[in-house]
Amino acid sequence: MAGFTGLSKVGQISVRVRDMERAVAFYRDALGLPFLFQYPGMAFFDAAGTWLYLTTFAEPEFDHPSSVLYFDVEDIEAAHRALEGRGVTFRTTPHAIHRAEGKELWLADFTDGEGNTFALRSWKPA
Repeated sequence: MAGFTGLSKVGQISVRVRDMERAVAFYRDALGLPFLFQYPGMAFFDAAGTWLYLTTFAEPEFDHPSSVLYFDVEDIEAAHRALEGRGVTFRTTPHAIHRAEGKELWLADFTDGEGNTFALRSWKPA
């Protein structure tokens, strides 16, 4: 393929859900992701240009929890408090996992009620 230099942007990520109504409410109301549109068995959200595609896959090979998605936030403590206030269940509180060049990488992971785990990610001065 002439001119192809490699992949550089994720355009859409699918996430398996079992209860579409509950999942749409979680991603729209608790996480605050902009809702794009919905069809039977599918719902789409915009995560800063990357579409999050919720689906009730019928094929058994797709019926499993998703990969862990990491949402970048400016202030991880504020995001953690706000999401907890909206009913999001966190597995961990914000904590440092890596230190380099005068800064620390912080994470806090949460679940969506569908068996999927996600995380907040933020760089802070060390």
